[in-house]
Amino acid sequence: MENTQTPTDTTRVAQPSRLVELLIADRHSVPLSIALHLVPGALIVAVYMLFAEPLVKAIGYPSFLAWAIALIVVLVPVQFGLLWLGSRRNGRFSLRGVVEYLDKPIPRGKITAIIAGLIVWMTVVALALTPLDNLVFDTFFTWIPFEGAGGSATTYLDGYSHSVLLITMLVCLPLTGFTLPLIEELYFRGFLLPRISHLGWGAPVLNTVLFSVYHFWAPWTVLSKVIFMFPAVWLVWRKQDIRVSIGMHPGAALLMATVGTIALILGLVP
Repeated sequence: MENTQTPTDTTRVAQPSRLVELLIADRHSVPLSIALHLVPGALIVAVYMLFAEPLVKAIGYPSFLAWAIALIVVLVPVQFGLLWLGSRRNGRFSLRGVVEYLDKPIPRGKITAIIAGLIVWMTVVALALTPLDNLVFDTFFTWIPFEGAGGSATTYLDGYSHSVLLITMLVCLPLTGFTLPLIEELYFRGFLLPRISHLGWGAPVLNTVLFSVYHFWAPWTVLSKVIFMFPAVWLVWRKQDIRVSIGMHPGAALLMATVGTIALILGLVP
């Protein structure tokens, strides 16, 4: 039978395969890794400014909800992208071979103790460094145009009625409190970190710094994020167990979001 496939058709078929091979290779070049770390953050800001903020303002809700929407719009496709890469590698939707550090080498009792300690560390240090965030914001970032920008995360919620705040917190709780941080950990620690492990100790340093910078919507928190995130990132890299950062990051986020929501329900905050 005559082969009717043109050279152009062959090129079209081959290009996705080369892209997949580049993304799931054992090593990423530093420029590629920088791009893969930072592009999602730039997209989140773009979605916020072009779509989420105007929508949320139109319905009279705080910008915190707009950021949640922007994160969903970008991070959910990132998660499906990881699954798609898994399907190209494994023949079925799976994170195996795409997300690394899944083999659970740390014993259950030890990992529980590590996660508990890191949640305390992240929560206490994040709160303790709020004055530093405020100082950096007041010194360098007062020009940031985002509504509610400031050293404290609660500034994104200021000035709204109790009922609006309660609805916002209840809607965002399962998202910003757990699901979105979980996707971030699978992507940044499970997908990107192992592919720069050839950098040695520079891998967790670079991953922590780039993850902190990725939060383009809050650049005044970069230094504090580096400080409270690095121990978990280092342990994930050192022990090759992603449960460390999954337990700490979504765990601490869920704890703080739950406490804040309960306080709001009970009228303990204005």
